[in-house]
Amino acid sequence: MTNVTVLGTGRMGSAMAERLIDAGHDVVLWNRTGERASSLADRLGCRAADTPAEAVREAQIVLCVLALGEHTEQVLLEPTLLAALPAEVVVCDMATSGAATTARLTDAYRVAGVEFVDSPVAGSVASVQSRSLVVLAGGSDEAVERARPAFEAFSENVVHLGEAGRGQAMKLASVLVVHSLNSAVAEGMALATRSGIDPEMAYRVLRSSSVGAPYLAYKERVFLSEDAPVAMSLDLTGKDLRLIDGLASDLGLKLRALDGVTAEVAAAREAGFGETDMADLLRFLVGQRPPIRPGG
Repeated sequence: MTNVTVLGTGRMGSAMAERLIDAGHDVVLWNRTGERASSLADRLGCRAADTPAEAVREAQIVLCVLALGEHTEQVLLEPTLLAALPAEVVVCDMATSGAATTARLTDAYRVAGVEFVDSPVAGSVASVQSRSLVVLAGGSDEAVERARPAFEAFSENVVHLGEAGRGQAMKLASVLVVHSLNSAVAEGMALATRSGIDPEMAYRVLRSSSVGAPYLAYKERVFLSEDAPVAMSLDLTGKDLRLIDGLASDLGLKLRALDGVTAEVAAAREAGFGETDMADLLRFLVGQRPPIRPGG
């Protein structure tokens, strides 16, 4: 049994905490909204802490699962948390926080003498629940191996990409493909349905064609109906696209497909689609209203 602290109990953090409990780990929770962590702790039979410093005091592995890089920095660079960390702990950022945040965290934890792993994930809440998530890990060999018992509670594969920062780079590379595909599917569906083709038939053709990536199977219900919950909002899509643009700029790359997707997502968010699912880009393109989805 390993002592694992989960900082952030949103959809992903809550799902990870549940799998960690199921795997027999001793889990402590903290969330920016304390009531959310407390109610989850009551349901799972574990403990919720009032502060991040209290949450990590006895941890062997810390998983930070906050949606925004600035929030991750605020929590993981808080002096009281750094002072409370045990000497042998490994701290893991599981979110898509971006290259700049990872660089600052890596430097700060090197100075503090604490192992840090850059470990964003590929997958969704459903992937956590089915233990099929992929962890994209950057850090020392020792740190990644020490974090592995927690990762394996909810993932099927831990890919060690090398030094810290490469996890974020690989995650941003993969989500660039996902967001570009999402825009392409939305535009293709808009073109087909405006031409009078039944939406379900059009989607079936795309799924069975050479572009039928697993993403189309995963998002089918969201593209075709309004009763599916939000899995990835267009606001968070916009956040990812900003991080991709920043990394590309640092690397001297001009990504023209990224420019088009970014402009399209920005227009949808300005039209009120920010809190709904990324697949609702289709509804924006054909002039529909933003749907009210579960979890939106």
